Amino acid sequence: MDEIIFRTTKVRNRLLLKLMARGGMRVGEVLKLAAKDVNDLKLTIQSPKSGKDAELVFIPRKVADRLRSYIERKPVAPGEKIFPMTYSTARVIVKKAGRLVGVALRPHDLRRHAATYASRSGIPIEIVSKVILRHSSLSTTQRYLGKITHSEATRWIEKLYG
Repeated sequence: MDEIIFRTTKVRNRLLLKLMARGGMRVGEVLKLAAKDVNDLKLTIQSPKSGKDAELVFIPRKVADRLRSYIERKPVAPGEKIFPMTYSTARVIVKKAGRLVGVALRPHDLRRHAATYASRSGIPIEIVSKVILRHSSLSTTQRYLGKITHSEATRWIEKLYG
């Protein structure tokens, strides 16, 4: 994922990828983001898929700093969308980014990467589920993470008890 992001040269496109891959955001959530929704390391998703009025997304400091810089340089007014593009355009950006490294990539793959990366880094599944993916059910998150290989199970057991 780092290679895909690194090879993407356009700042806007890089930010789009980072918000999905590092923040676990859905492409539609990224496209709905307005400048007023950015508050340091927290992003407010208005009218999220969950049906709530709003949800918070937490992003790493580097991504937050680059996003704030992008908003200031552009400039994007508080009520304006940060990424004024269609879902189709965003999908093309993601597909092209994947092709740079020979991978067939879709927007939702970036969200899945955020979950898998966090989980494999030792983040508790409850945090992956409730904070990163903002799922209401752990079982939904477990489907995202998929099967654990024998070698991976052995590695984690050794890390835990070895």
